[in-house]
Amino acid sequence: MTTPHNHSDATPRSSAWTVFLVFLRLGLTSFGGPVAHLGFFRNEFVQRRRWLDEHSYADLVALCQFLPGPASSQVGLAIGLLRGGYRGALVAWAGFTLPSALVLTLFAIGIQAWDDAVPSGALQGLKIVAVAVVAQAVWGMGRSLCTDNRRIGICVAAAGTLLLAPSAWSQVGVILAAGLFGLWLFRADAAPQSTSLSVAVGRRTALLLLGLFFALLIGLPVLAQVSSNPLLAMVDAFYRTGSLVFGGGHVVLPLLQAEVVPTGWVDKNTFLAGYGAAQAVPGPLFTFAAFLGASMNTAPSGWLGATVCLLAVFAPSFLLVIGAMPFWQLLRRSRHTQAALGGVNAAVVGLLIAALYDPVWTSAIAGPADFAAALLALVALMFWKMPPWLVVAAGGGAGWLFGLAT
Repeated sequence: MTTPHNHSDATPRSSAWTVFLVFLRLGLTSFGGPVAHLGFFRNEFVQRRRWLDEHSYADLVALCQFLPGPASSQVGLAIGLLRGGYRGALVAWAGFTLPSALVLTLFAIGIQAWDDAVPSGALQGLKIVAVAVVAQAVWGMGRSLCTDNRRIGICVAAAGTLLLAPSAWSQVGVILAAGLFGLWLFRADAAPQSTSLSVAVGRRTALLLLGLFFALLIGLPVLAQVSSNPLLAMVDAFYRTGSLVFGGGHVVLPLLQAEVVPTGWVDKNTFLAGYGAAQAVPGPLFTFAAFLGASMNTAPSGWLGATVCLLAVFAPSFLLVIGAMPFWQLLRRSRHTQAALGGVNAAVVGLLIAALYDPVWTSAIAGPADFAAALLALVALMFWKMPPWLVVAAGGGAGWLFGLAT
């Protein structure tokens, strides 16, 4: 397998330990979601350490927003690849991801072990905050991705389809159909100009990794179908989710909900409480997968389940980021690629709208008091610009106090 090498004197290698420590500090302090993470990365790696220049960083961000998966984690993985080869990519991911994954796993195990000791009001408060967080994501993504009537039409059609036919395969079908409509509707739009991103990954290695990505995406559902092994079914569900998330970390919510709640793997209330808690920790939202793995009602669960689900949901990112790098300039200049992506991005807003209604709204809002609390949390996030972790803590605490009062 070809190992990346220095592509210029401006980006010398760093030891794996150095890369790990830098990303561990970011994993412990990077609150605020993917956009904020990218800002932290720019401050750290462009301005402070000068590991990259502005143009190279911008092109890395463009690549990772083009690919499915968690953009901020993928940018970190790519920077680690540049600084320390494949080992650097692995430790960059570990440093940025493990802090929040460990906290969410401990939270899941705590809920299971001391279920009676966890106030129901606190869990209800977390579910209400989840309504506000998803509503904010819908608004922000809609403004940036649904910029004309054609894209709004795709968004509405996607939301309606998924509300009427909610299933994991419906979501896959909607994403594919949106890509085809985008290819038809947006092909005349100009493709963006790109700078040269000089990343030395051999094309043979890249094609092997891309081939493995598609082999797993196609083969795992078949193996899970013919086998009754719950471990294989979990790997399939989380790998497929990590392969299909376009548009930001919040889109992981409807995809994972469709995989784990209808199957009975995770209770709906536990799912939403964990999603609320995931807003309060730093690092990537994809670590919500560790919470779900630890909360499984089937084996494996606990630490093993968390590890399996976390690795499965992030595996596509490793394969896609490294595999796409040598072909990025070609893809970025392609009108056809950009047109299809325009349709997909509009559809994922519809995907999130459908999830905002079910399961988020239907499970959390039971009356006027819940609606008022969700509205207050939304105002705190969108207009008062309070950090998400503080809104989550306040929501859980208020729910707990309200539960004591009643």
